Amino acid sequence: MLRAGRLERLLGGQAGDPGGAQEVGGLLAQLAGDRLGDAETVLDLPQRDRVVGDRLVDSFPDGAFAPAIVVYSNTDGSPLTASQQATISERSKPLGALGVAPQASRPQAVDRTVTSVAVLLPTGSGDSENSKKIDQIRQTASQDLAAPLRAEVTGGPAYRADFAAVFDGADTNLLLATASVVAVLLLITYRSPILWLVPLIVVGAGDRMAGILVGVLAPHAGVEVDASAAGILSVLVFGAGTDYALLLVSRYRDELHLTENRFTAMARAWRGTAPAVVASGTTVVLSLLTLLAAELTGNRGLGFAGAVGIATAMLFGLVVLPAALVLPGRWLFWPLVPKVGEPTLADRRGLWSRIGQFVAKRPAQVAIAGTAILIALASGAATLQTGLAQEDSFRKTPEAVLGQRTLAAVQPAGAADPLTLISNSAQKDDVIEAARAVPGVAKVTPGPSTAQYAQADVILQAAPGIDASDQAIEQLRSTVAEVPSADALVGGATAEAYDTAQANAHDTWVVVPLVLAIVFIVLIARTREDTLAGHDTRRAVLRALASTGGVITSAGILLAAVFAVLGVLPLITLTQIGVIVGLGVLLDTFLVRTVLVPALVLLTGHRFWWPGSPEPTDSRQQP
Repeated sequence: MLRAGRLERLLGGQAGDPGGAQEVGGLLAQLAGDRLGDAETVLDLPQRDRVVGDRLVDSFPDGAFAPAIVVYSNTDGSPLTASQQATISERSKPLGALGVAPQASRPQAVDRTVTSVAVLLPTGSGDSENSKKIDQIRQTASQDLAAPLRAEVTGGPAYRADFAAVFDGADTNLLLATASVVAVLLLITYRSPILWLVPLIVVGAGDRMAGILVGVLAPHAGVEVDASAAGILSVLVFGAGTDYALLLVSRYRDELHLTENRFTAMARAWRGTAPAVVASGTTVVLSLLTLLAAELTGNRGLGFAGAVGIATAMLFGLVVLPAALVLPGRWLFWPLVPKVGEPTLADRRGLWSRIGQFVAKRPAQVAIAGTAILIALASGAATLQTGLAQEDSFRKTPEAVLGQRTLAAVQPAGAADPLTLISNSAQKDDVIEAARAVPGVAKVTPGPSTAQYAQADVILQAAPGIDASDQAIEQLRSTVAEVPSADALVGGATAEAYDTAQANAHDTWVVVPLVLAIVFIVLIARTREDTLAGHDTRRAVLRALASTGGVITSAGILLAAVFAVLGVLPLITLTQIGVIVGLGVLLDTFLVRTVLVPALVLLTGHRFWWPGSPEPTDSRQQP
């Protein structure tokens, strides 16, 4: 995002042009209603400067602005001719008319091969309005250009439009892919031509209801849900809803082996599964709602939509699904219809029963081996490289990226989105000198200043979003903060992205423990239930593993597959999320919940329940 105080950069980013900066300052005064006297220049600031930033933003009636930058160049890389420059100059007039400041849209030669025209747009417009404006700019810029001259539109609004465009039709594709994956896995899990339809239909109805609720409630909650959040909503609802269904159906099937009355069986199954579902769902909902405190609109929308989706999935899983399962009767499970007197999953000598026996014989060895595997896998985190340049976020390269690459070929990689440096006017020279000495800084250009504040643009050598850029921002902030009495601050879109990454890293330490606690409780809840029912801890663990091992495995595979569906979306980040979450779920499913946790419970015995004490019997008793 680029604020009004940075029009110099919009006009071509000519370094060392104080006359041009003063001219821009005068234009700013006109745009802001001659209210620059108080030095209330509108800037992007870090979150720690929220109060100052709000005051500066409020000083301008039109709010913040961002440039759509039209980049003119020849496809063969040759220098622009005089005739082409004349064409660009003539084209800048209708382009300027599409922005809020036609005076700002004069051509600026970046070098002999590239000329740019900036079209200033308000950042407060909606996605559809912004996309429509970018389409108009692109059509106007490219209309009737004679080869090899070409026009590419980049900049913040163009990236925003291209980001929205990749989601055109994506919601439908994502929903169809998710529903198909769930249907296939349910059919394999239940081995019934009928049963799989019930949870699929119920969860599908829950997904549609969640979408409606988000649309109705979001305006009242003061949040905006973008296309990416709406798409992820379906993944969350189908993933959580289907997992809840697997747990309930498995428990219901077990109870049908113990009683002839299906309503009694469902009541028992509901009482056995509801606490775990409510505990898990509520924790996830509350965790997602913490995103409402985020600064980014997309994060707030995702948190709100996800919370509504999980709550809806929980409601449909505990209210609609039980009725849908119990009404048809036992024939719903055909051809594997459960009969009274048949052994339950906990009593059968199946795969998970044998795994339980193996773990029970060697709990210490299993715990050590499982922990060693986790440590070995986690060791890679020490050398983990994070950060994705903005231009690398798309699978199919959009025009905004192509335009940025054209600019990057003749300017430093960070030139497409400079940082904003704000300081007290009296110390501006010292601040600029300090900034220029920071490693990774390619250029510092003085900008408009008033009696109180001074502003400058800082161009980094590295592209936004990668480690080198993040390190340069961190050192720049540290360096300018040491200038006495300068009160220097560093903002801008690249700095905001860095702050967001730092906030996300902090949030990880809050969210991950909650998730791990819920994962831990889901299996131990069943174990404690069996313990309270009169089984010793060892027998309770074996029964819980035998009865829940299969459903946990099925739920884990299904959840991992659902998140893998994010790979159908055209953004690299979402594909990475799908793969990482999917692998994490599989690791948790096949190692942590089903092997490592039971081994730890067996090692600690009834002491595991400290400070509670479920009246244990002799923990050495054999089943």
